[in-house]
Amino acid sequence: MRILLVGDTASLPAELTEFIADLGEDWQPLTATDGHTAMTAVATQGVDAVIVCPQLPDLNATTLLGQIRTLRPETIRIALVDAQHGNRPPPARLIGVAHRFLPLPLAPEVLLEALTSLEELREVLDSPRLRDAIGRIEKLPSPPHLYLSLTQALEHDDDADSADVAKLVAADPAIAAKVLQLSNSAFFSQGRTIADLRTAVTRLGLATLRDLVLASEVFSAPTLSGAERNSLQQRALMASRLAARLLPDSSAELGATAALLADIGLLLPGVRNERSEPELADDDRPGHAEAGAYLLGLWGLPMPIIEAVAFHLQPQRANTRSFWVTGAVHVALALVNGDPVDEEYLQRAGVLNKLPQWREHANSLMGLVPSDA
Repeated sequence: MRILLVGDTASLPAELTEFIADLGEDWQPLTATDGHTAMTAVATQGVDAVIVCPQLPDLNATTLLGQIRTLRPETIRIALVDAQHGNRPPPARLIGVAHRFLPLPLAPEVLLEALTSLEELREVLDSPRLRDAIGRIEKLPSPPHLYLSLTQALEHDDDADSADVAKLVAADPAIAAKVLQLSNSAFFSQGRTIADLRTAVTRLGLATLRDLVLASEVFSAPTLSGAERNSLQQRALMASRLAARLLPDSSAELGATAALLADIGLLLPGVRNERSEPELADDDRPGHAEAGAYLLGLWGLPMPIIEAVAFHLQPQRANTRSFWVTGAVHVALALVNGDPVDEEYLQRAGVLNKLPQWREHANSLMGLVPSDA
């Protein structure tokens, strides 16, 4: 991978370039001290990922990353954020053009973790068409009412419990994804992966969360009708609750989050709904499952969530052969959407005998039949 570091030597010392070079021949570091030099490198050589400092002598980071998105949408865009400013979120417009955020000063181990996760993402979902399609997308659309609901809740209860706030956020899969993106950035996570919304809310803080929700809504561009969006949200919430019930307590939150985000690709422009649109030879649109998973991977979400989102329609493609997060999300989404369950996969995983009980859980959750469970 060609990694372009953009900034002065004070922010990006030579040791970081040497660190990347020492990772092996598969990694090629490039440097640029200003935006115009960076754009020349991107235009003439092409780079796999670009890491940009907040302040440049000629362009700001938002402008540069926006230009790179236009010229080379397949390039992974990483913005550096000054950690001395505390846990304030990055500027709203920067959130719109960067895939991931890393803190300044940039430690080698933080950089290594980011680069390794990106390499792993490429191995799981390696598609030039997918990289190009996702790279062009600026914002996940979100309904406008969530910020007002969140603000109202906080105004009425200054000591609002993080679990209650997390429930509000979970009502919108697009906002939930954005909250997890930022909370999993090295700027906030402090090296610890965050896979559930309650922890993310606690990590970000309520004020930061409110600002993030507002930024996400102000710059959103809806791709679905109001009815379609509401239907998608309701199905995501039911699937999230069901997936949590199909897994042991240690994995329940992971499964719930993955199911909540499983169809996030349907909110992206230019993707194919894999449930209703068969893949045709002359159709170059990416499928919504892998498109959503790739975007979540760029944001730095945990790999079990990425794999579950990518393969929930075809669980046999998952790397994990036992019944775990991908399997639970597959079953939950299929039952909630009324789609066929891959019984052959469940048989191989040794859990086919549990399917009738899972159907009862799903029917109860959807209010179709009473249940004592």
